[in-house]
Amino acid sequence: MAIGIGRRQFISALGGAAAIWPLAARAQQPEQMRRIGMLTGLATNDQDAQARYAAFLQGMQQLGWTADRNVHFDPRWGAGNAANIRKYAAELVALAPDVILATGSAIGPMLEATRTVPIVFVITPDPVGAGYVHSLSQPGGNATGFAMFEYSLSGKWLELLKEITPGVTRAAILRDTSIAAGIGQFAIIQSVAPSVGVDVTPIDLRDAAEIERDVVAFAQSANGGLILTASPLAAVHRDLIITLAARFKLPAVYGERFFVTGGGLISYGPNFLDQFRQAAHYVDRILKGEKPGDLPVQAPTKYELTINLKTAKALGLAVPQSILARADQVIE
Repeated sequence: MAIGIGRRQFISALGGAAAIWPLAARAQQPEQMRRIGMLTGLATNDQDAQARYAAFLQGMQQLGWTADRNVHFDPRWGAGNAANIRKYAAELVALAPDVILATGSAIGPMLEATRTVPIVFVITPDPVGAGYVHSLSQPGGNATGFAMFEYSLSGKWLELLKEITPGVTRAAILRDTSIAAGIGQFAIIQSVAPSVGVDVTPIDLRDAAEIERDVVAFAQSANGGLILTASPLAAVHRDLIITLAARFKLPAVYGERFFVTGGGLISYGPNFLDQFRQAAHYVDRILKGEKPGDLPVQAPTKYELTINLKTAKALGLAVPQSILARADQVIE
């Protein structure tokens, strides 16, 4: 009898262990590895591009996504080469990622490569006008993200140029006519020009040789200044434009801080590091099951004024106290 009870106890214990083993095995299984692609038009050695990517990775980690534990990141750097950007877009799609983060000039080629893989974009001017989304509130399709700014910001650049250099009567507006945002920004600047007493001249951002030729021609007359509108090509030709402005002593206004840290005079625009941190939240939501087409495109919430006093001194400018008092960052 004792032997029978022991046998029954053994069988019962064995059955209990068998029920527990699958649970234990599941508990020991590693987390599902998700895959995130990243495509930018900037170069891998661009410090600002690296800082933005780091902000995105930090945002992901804060949301519980750790590289090579539960997520794998596949970054690609276009370095201003349109052919490479298209190639990398196709390459990323072939890797079958769960989400792709696309910045600047990369969003167009990325959407040409796929209309199914979820895409979160950042630093994207006029995503509706460019055809990337149906509307800001209901993007539809497979893409959503963060717009670069609202067009009204463009007029403030001309007002800022006049404020920092009251003697300016002419402004060359460097814009990319191949994108809707380039046309839209120039239209706003043109509408503001009469109220500040400045004649505006468009200069198309194509290749480096044409940009240099047109800026040199513009600089032959006095009382001129530059405004570099926002576009992927603006970032590609950043060093050339800053160099030309310094060579011909042209006060220049930019839409992003990294032009000023690179030697430009003054900028007013969004905090793009903040956009990359916010992008991590959208990627997280998509990884957890939400659809990009249901997530509204967001406009910037932080704008910063940055001025380089070294550049101002080299141009012979005395920066008005009204500007210094508003500046978020002053480079001495």
